[in-house]
Amino acid sequence: MILSYLRTIMNLTEHISNQLQSLQLKDRIEDVKHNFQQSPVTHLPVVENKILLGCFSEEDIQVLDLASEEIRNQIHLLHSFFADEKATVLELLKIFADNDANIIPVLNQEQHYIGYYDLGDVLDIFSSTPFMIEQSETLIIEKKESDYSMTEANQIVEANGGKVLGSYVSNKSQEIVQITLKLTTKNINEIMHTFRRYGYKIISMHENDIYLEDLKNRSEYLQKYLEM
Repeated sequence: MILSYLRTIMNLTEHISNQLQSLQLKDRIEDVKHNFQQSPVTHLPVVENKILLGCFSEEDIQVLDLASEEIRNQIHLLHSFFADEKATVLELLKIFADNDANIIPVLNQEQHYIGYYDLGDVLDIFSSTPFMIEQSETLIIEKKESDYSMTEANQIVEANGGKVLGSYVSNKSQEIVQITLKLTTKNINEIMHTFRRYGYKIISMHENDIYLEDLKNRSEYLQKYLEM
């Protein structure tokens, strides 16, 4: 569900940047260090004849001592990651996280380097999606992996007059799966009641949860009874 929203938002290619000049193998280490000092980026792409060879990280470059040496002698330090121009926001966020980077080189259909995505720009795009900005409830449910169904979860919400803005598997351990739902509804209690009836456990806490209030009242009554 989240992915379907992010596929339909503004054209991401509008945010491919070329403000940073890519590196070439003939560049000297001292010049590359200077480039990093001038730009707050974690990596710089190395490009020869429109072909991306990889990225040097600032961390690796800063520890090199041979200032006048060309970076072609350090190609073993290149990091290989990139995105194609059709990548979704979620795919980009994963690449950023997996590589601890704040820029991602972008390749077109011909596998030519055409620029890069900046983490700040991608986060701005993500924060403007309906998933993030619409007033909504966040519901986290849990069930055995063999029993849960994303389709069923969506149907439960819609059958109770709600609408799912997005959903994803937010946690997974052994046989248990947790699903996070972002939804709009006027009656979260009816939705939670139905989920419980279908064997789902409610993980998130919600104000005025009638079920939990009833359990609390029963517990307090039992405690008083036992103290008599």
